[in-house]
Amino acid sequence: MAERVLLAGCGDLGLRVARRLRDRGDLVWALRRTPCADEALDIHWLRADLHQPETLREMPPGLTRLVYLPTPDRRDEAAYRAIFLDGLRHLLSVLDRQALRRVVFVSSSAVYGAQREGWVDEDTPPVPKGFNGTVLLEAERWLAAQPVSSVVLRLAGLYGPGRLQLLDRLRAGVATVPRDPPHWANRIHVDDAAAAIVHLLGLPDPQEVYIGADDTPLPLDVLYDDLAARIGAPRPAAGPAPGGVGSKRLSNARLRQSGFNLRWPDAREGYAALLGG
Repeated sequence: MAERVLLAGCGDLGLRVARRLRDRGDLVWALRRTPCADEALDIHWLRADLHQPETLREMPPGLTRLVYLPTPDRRDEAAYRAIFLDGLRHLLSVLDRQALRRVVFVSSSAVYGAQREGWVDEDTPPVPKGFNGTVLLEAERWLAAQPVSSVVLRLAGLYGPGRLQLLDRLRAGVATVPRDPPHWANRIHVDDAAAAIVHLLGLPDPQEVYIGADDTPLPLDVLYDDLAARIGAPRPAAGPAPGGVGSKRLSNARLRQSGFNLRWPDAREGYAALLGG
């Protein structure tokens, strides 16, 4: 039986989710302030604003699945609260809770902050380092308290087509990287992230939280040096760790054990495919 799925926020990741849902025969609605012009996707576009409850009153009836993955207007705490807390409350207040059987909330590994010792998994206590992780964790906990089946997917850093700014910086010789001590980084290909979202939408009896990362956390200098060599760029100079992103090694064991398989288990292989080699 086809599901009736609403994507709240539908940028690049959302469009990839939508294609997968349509390919399996689901009916898909996508909520954006400015609907996409590509009509070939066979998506029902909803022009609405999560900041403005009055624009959300005419939601389609009988929606069975919700993916909440909007993008804040700005990178500050007020914008994050407006979209991830207020927007989520506004939307859930107008949906038919009797029909809605699953919510997938796309969060971030930023909720963990810095975790230098050992592996980080879903049982590791979150200690957000910045406002983004703090707000997302508050939204996760609010959603978990609602009378609806919900799943949180905490994504690592996304890469993939259209997300190649790092390669541009390496080519220009302006990228720097921490080398001593190493700074652990985690990635997931955007197509694997989309597949994980679809997987969790239909997973029977899911757990409350999953980490969305590939199999291979890497010291950031190992990843940067590998990419620089692939594109013939200079080896990046030593520099400070990226701000607001704590060093940690994320375990995807729970997601793997749920039956999910990655196409790109190592970001070095994923980037190589993007580069055609």
